[in-house]
Amino acid sequence: MTDSVPAETGADLPGPTDPAGWLTLPDVAERLDLSISKVHQMIRDRELLAVRRDGVRRIPAELVANHTVLKHLPGVLNLLADAGYDDEEALRWLYREDPTLPGTPATALAGDQAREVKRRAQAVAF
Repeated sequence: MTDSVPAETGADLPGPTDPAGWLTLPDVAERLDLSISKVHQMIRDRELLAVRRDGVRRIPAELVANHTVLKHLPGVLNLLADAGYDDEEALRWLYREDPTLPGTPATALAGDQAREVKRRAQAVAF
């Protein structure tokens, strides 16, 4: 968890910059039909990624698609954590444009190149 990160705004955001692209933890709980404490547990277990924006912990909306967490996201988050990435660095890695993928690793996780993203995250760890 990134509890002490200063708020960033506008173009400085490493991920989706549109406020509609972010979900608060209660929004995620509602979308996944879970309790808020279960969402907190998922963040602690690196099943979800949350960062502070304007003092509020938020999750990029596309990581919680179709009322579920992207299938390979927990594995990628754990691999990045093993490589020493904190939540902000993991967010930047997920949203860094990659010309060899369709857009960003986060976008590729939702498509047929999820295993390639996982392989790349594994390579970062070693």
